[in-house]
Amino acid sequence: MKRALLFVAVLVACGGRQSDQSGASSDAAGADSGAAAPASLVTADTATIDAPLSLPAQLYVEHDAVVFARSAGVVESIFVDLGGRVRTSQMLAKLESADQTIALDQARDRFANAKQRVERQRALKSAGVVTQADSEQMEFEYRAAELALRQAQREFDLTRIASPFTGAVTSRKARIGRLVRSGDTLFQVTALAPILATVRVPETSAFGLTVGSAAQVIGPRGEQSTARVVRASPVIDAASGTREVVLQVAPSAKLTPGGTVTVHIGSERRQVVTLPRSAVGSEGYALVWDNHRTALRAVTLGSAVAGDRVEIVSGLAPGERVVPSGP
Repeated sequence: MKRALLFVAVLVACGGRQSDQSGASSDAAGADSGAAAPASLVTADTATIDAPLSLPAQLYVEHDAVVFARSAGVVESIFVDLGGRVRTSQMLAKLESADQTIALDQARDRFANAKQRVERQRALKSAGVVTQADSEQMEFEYRAAELALRQAQREFDLTRIASPFTGAVTSRKARIGRLVRSGDTLFQVTALAPILATVRVPETSAFGLTVGSAAQVIGPRGEQSTARVVRASPVIDAASGTREVVLQVAPSAKLTPGGTVTVHIGSERRQVVTLPRSAVGSEGYALVWDNHRTALRAVTLGSAVAGDRVEIVSGLAPGERVVPSGP
């Protein structure tokens, strides 16, 4: 009897240990399986859409010129500094011009004297007092004096450095008191408008583009501006299979010449990853359900898609599930 009771106790003890081990195994399995997936998950899907082309470009202006010295001399005055706005023919700097001023005054005197003499000679010729040869000699001297005055005026004008067009000084090499030679760079002047961008559009998407077609320009920090096509090549470049298109950007204080931008223009049919707009936060993040847990992930948005969905340029792959950020 005692042996039977002892055997039952051993069985109960073993069963208890097995039950404990089974419970522990169940808890571990539950821990491995993680939390249940939320019922409101949405799935990143693919769709074929007609979306604008996204092409890189660099902004520029037609008028961008280096202003150089056209004669040798010492820089006497500078009237506009770096960043200054200028108008067409506005003085930027001046070279010492004492010699040119003296030469110009002398040429003016000689011209005035020659003019008086030729007018007197013409009156005498009309009266028949002087010969044809004397008259021709006087006309020749008058013409020479006139050309000498023009040359002296030009030499004087070359000591004045002027802006070739309206814009801003974007570089200044000139320094007061520095000797410069003809051809030395003194300034760079850049027009601030109109701002242009050149893109090369693939052949399959280029034929719908004409002068006046609309486009959108986006800067590196998200700055946006509208644009329109102002010039377009009439032919397709055989080497690249593209058509050159020039756009003029609408005036904007946020976009400046020289900046790198992305141009959205025309359209092309392509397959993209899409997601309901409500699944992406306002800051460009999505809450992705991955491996039985959520993870915040940055995504890059593209074009709007029908059905209140949005293109996901990067950050998500087709089939991934996301927790909607809105109700």
